[in-house]
Amino acid sequence: MENNTEITNSSEWISAPSNTKPTKLSGAVFFMICLTLIFSSIAYGTVDTWSFGFLSLFVGLIILFWALDAWNRKELLINTNIIQIPLIGIVLLGFIQLLPLRGVMYPSELLSIPADNSLSLDPYSTKLAIVKYVIFLIVFSASLTFINSPKRLRKAVFTIIIFAALMAFYGILQNLADAETIYGLRPVPHAEPFSAYVNRHHFAAFMEMTIGLTLGMLFIQSTKKDKYLLLIIAVILMGIAVIMTGSRGGLISLIGVLGFLVLLTVVYGDRKQSKEKSPLFNKKNLSVIVGSVFLVITLFSLTIWLGAGDKALRGTGLQVNDPDFSTGRIHFWTTTLQIIRDNPILGTGLDAFGVTFTKYDTWNGNLRLEQAHNDYLQALSDGGIIGFLLVAVFVFLLFKQGLKVIRESTDRFRKGTAIGALAGCFGILIHSLFDFPLRTNANSLFFLVLVAVAVNSINYPKLHRRRVKVKKKQRKAA
Repeated sequence: MENNTEITNSSEWISAPSNTKPTKLSGAVFFMICLTLIFSSIAYGTVDTWSFGFLSLFVGLIILFWALDAWNRKELLINTNIIQIPLIGIVLLGFIQLLPLRGVMYPSELLSIPADNSLSLDPYSTKLAIVKYVIFLIVFSASLTFINSPKRLRKAVFTIIIFAALMAFYGILQNLADAETIYGLRPVPHAEPFSAYVNRHHFAAFMEMTIGLTLGMLFIQSTKKDKYLLLIIAVILMGIAVIMTGSRGGLISLIGVLGFLVLLTVVYGDRKQSKEKSPLFNKKNLSVIVGSVFLVITLFSLTIWLGAGDKALRGTGLQVNDPDFSTGRIHFWTTTLQIIRDNPILGTGLDAFGVTFTKYDTWNGNLRLEQAHNDYLQALSDGGIIGFLLVAVFVFLLFKQGLKVIRESTDRFRKGTAIGALAGCFGILIHSLFDFPLRTNANSLFFLVLVAVAVNSINYPKLHRRRVKVKKKQRKAA
């Protein structure tokens, strides 16, 4: 019995409950998660080596504070949600691809010159990809573990919304001024930047995620009425920014986010814990549908009024200068399918697409293509069937757990944030059909934090519920 007591009191791994008493060190981890998100976006989307180095430093601080918190508690808080398993699987897949098995698994004719015998055709890029996915896994696990209370959830959500609105505002001003640099410091002669992002399409994807979160709170009326104006302004700024990017994938995804939000709001918005069902097309749901249509019309009208009508037309596909409507994507996708055909099981290596494509490209070679412009095809190319299944399992778990949280939530703020976060994730998953928005590190980090917001089980104590009821009674009395 004494030995058992000693084991119980010693350091151990535990699944972090949502009502775990917060400490200063756990607060430091939470702060670093928010700071990492903000930095990753400000630093040009963290696509440069120097910015990725700073990102690694921030994640190192997360690990340090996490470890010190475990030392003080005598136990390591960690969320054991199985949605983390696919990310772990991708890291393990990367290590397998570094093994010298290419002569065994695939014919040696794949390359015209002698090269490394690893399964990955670009071992260096695969090594960097492993480091990147480990960093993503740490931030994701920390978000699941430490965004674990109503107070922290509220802080995280409003931090994301306010920051995204400010980024959208800066991008709109930058676009209206026809600025060719970012912050007036970095020229990007071979790209069309928007806000802090070198790639305007990827900034549109960032806005899709955050506008989904914001609209979810508005549709479910998840916060006090005095904050509605803030949320409405944020939505307008984000929506105009998406249209101003001129991204067709961005506009399609924005419509997808709105449609998904309307669906979730109609089906789950008024569902009570007792599973009482109100009519689907009641007055409130109809107002949400009409409001969504009005929002789209308003956003386009404001964009045209601001003098960016050409960008709005491009986003709708009515004005495309390139004679190829797909802007090369059909060629990219058919070539990627050939790569998948020749490397079906384990793929060509994480982030090895840029090297692999040159072997199969039938164009003149002037174009160096780094990405397949379809994240799902590239998942099959880089990771084969194994890699694609890991991605599919992650998406399945996201929607399964996210919908469960939405169904079971009795707190309106929790329900609204879960619906909004899931809708934001849905939007960037649509965009990934036409582009590679999740290859921008900042977008990947925001996506994973939104996943944590969508799937985390956060208990609202009875005391909290009583306070909410008392406040409602006081408002009615007033």
